[in-house]
Parts: sequence; C-alpha cells; structure tokens
Amino acid sequence: METQKYVTISDLKDVGKWETFELNHTESFETFNYKKSQPIEGKGFMINQDDMNKMVEEINKHTQKKQHLKGMGNQFGAVHIVTSESAAGSLRVGVERPKTVIGFPDSFSIGPLWKLDEKIGQSFRQEWLFENINFEQDDYEYENKFNNTLREIEDIANHVPIYIWYGNNADEQIGLRFYLYLLRENTNEIFLINSTELYKKYSASEEVLPIFHTAEIDSKNLRLFFEKNKENKPLSPERRIQFHREWEKLSQSKEVLRLWKDDKMKCVSDHHYDPLIIETIEKLHHKQGTKEFIKTGTVIGEIWTQKVAYMDYFFLEYRIRHLVYSGVLELKGIPKSMRQYSIKLR
Repeated sequence: METQKYVTISDLKDVGKWETFELNHTESFETFNYKKSQPIEGKGFMINQDDMNKMVEEINKHTQKKQHLKGMGNQFGAVHIVTSESAAGSLRVGVERPKTVIGFPDSFSIGPLWKLDEKIGQSFRQEWLFENINFEQDDYEYENKFNNTLREIEDIANHVPIYIWYGNNADEQIGLRFYLYLLRENTNEIFLINSTELYKKYSASEEVLPIFHTAEIDSKNLRLFFEKNKENKPLSPERRIQFHREWEKLSQSKEVLRLWKDDKMKCVSDHHYDPLIIETIEKLHHKQGTKEFIKTGTVIGEIWTQKVAYMDYFFLEYRIRHLVYSGVLELKGIPKSMRQYSIKLR
C-alpha cells in the first residue's frame, strides 16, 4: 500500500487491486521493492478477518518505523487532541494550519478502563465492547483505530505545543486524563481548552441550548475559542502529576458506566439509564394511544431531545437490548443495529 498513514482493516478491503509477489528466501522484506518486481498471475487467495488484522498491524508497524527513521523533527505547528472523530473533523476545518489533529475514536464514559494504558487492559476493554456494543463496523475496526491513535500520540515530536480539548462530560474528562498519562514522559508544553465552558462564555444568546460535548460545537466557534485562548499558560508540572494520579485511580476500575456530575467523576451501575428508557417508551406509547412497536432509533432520539447531560447512544441501545432479553420489552426485527428493530413495553 502506498500510504504514509496508519490503516485499518476497512482500508485494506478498499484497496481495490491486490497483487501477489514471491520473495526469494535470501531477500529481505525490508528491502523489497514491488515496483521492480513482477506479480504472480493466475493465483487467488481467500483471507479471513484474523489474517487481515495481522496484515494491518504489520503494515502499521512498518509505517511507524519509517516515520521514526525519518525523524519527527519535521513536524510543524501545534498538535490538537480531542475525544471523538467528529470533534476532530470540526477542529481540522476550524483551526488554521499548520497543525495536526488527533481524534481519539472512543467513548470513555462507557466500558471498562482497567489498565487501559497497557495491552492487557486494552484487550479487556475491546472484549467487553465487542460483546455488548453495536458499533456497526468491521470486527477489528475499533481495535485498529484505537491502536493507530496511540501510535499518533507516540509520534508527537517533543518540540511542538499540544492542545487537549475537552468538555464537562465523563467522556472527555476521562480522555483528558488518559492522554496526559500517555504523554507523561513528553517535555512538550501542554495547554487545556475546555470547549463547553468557553461555549457558555462566548455564546451570544442566553437561551442557547446547552452543549455537553466538543463534538456538538461547530468549526467556527472552535476557531474562536482557540484564537482567544491559545496564549494561555501551559499546564504546570504539579497539575500534570495530579491528572496522572487521577488516571491511575480510574484505571483500577472495572465499572462500565461513568458520569461527570458536580465537577466530579461518578461511577454508576450499568442499569442507571433503564428507568429513563422505560419512562420514555411509556410517553411514546401515550402519544400513540395504544402500545405499538417503536423504532429503537426513535426512542434513543427522544431521550436525546430531553437530555440534561451527555449520554452515549450506543450504550443506550445496549441497555434497550438488555431490557428485551430480560423480558421488560418486546422485540420486532433483528437487533443488529438501532435502525433494524422495534420495541414496545410488554
């Protein structure tokens, strides 16, 4: 693959044209140049997901090795780290170049955090997510994206400033502590930008809807927030150590649902949202006049319209399935994704 970027299993599937080359036993893979070789014709292969994932990991290892051999001293501009790929997209549009934007493709408010800064913890989390959350993507896509983002953070040069964006929600507050822990050996100056607080500060209307996550803020506002706060003082060594300790405490937990309340992290039971889900379905049934099946996506959308805090809609869908399996709700359709099945109270 002719790419300087880290790839995922879906990237490998989308390559389009595959060619097979045979290496002599004396020829090193490191020095092999396919442009100077002829592909084998008349052979085809079936590759399963596990083997494709191994190929992805090998490609990414060699890509990172090349990056480090070239040296990271040619990295220009600030690095911005934010939780969610959606928020990263808005930052790429909103913040002027040169810059690098890293969007962590995860929702840290849900799923276990136990030893997440280690391989054993990452595998533990991936297993829980795979068994419970409908991400609606290839089996290894989450794992690939998670590992690739860790590589992007490892690749940050020591001479560039780092801006970590976050909001007043468990998802980004945990991300903030996780990133700072991953960067604990780096000597970079690190700046924090609380997007939801700045949204309150610079919002022109007092009647504006509350914002709970950086991903809900448009690119123009993100540019404004950065311009007005980019000269703030960097995070002090003392504060960095404090965040490191807070992460170490979080990483000992195996709870799967966390809330940000009164400026504090709070772990709650996995059935915390169940009463809200049932209450919402009851309201929708009342509007119907009779108990008819309702699309799961409609129920989750209704919950979001009345939300008073950040909630992960994948987790809500997981709890709806649990209520189906436990006999509280009746199911119509296949619970493959929230668009493909309907529910009603029994």
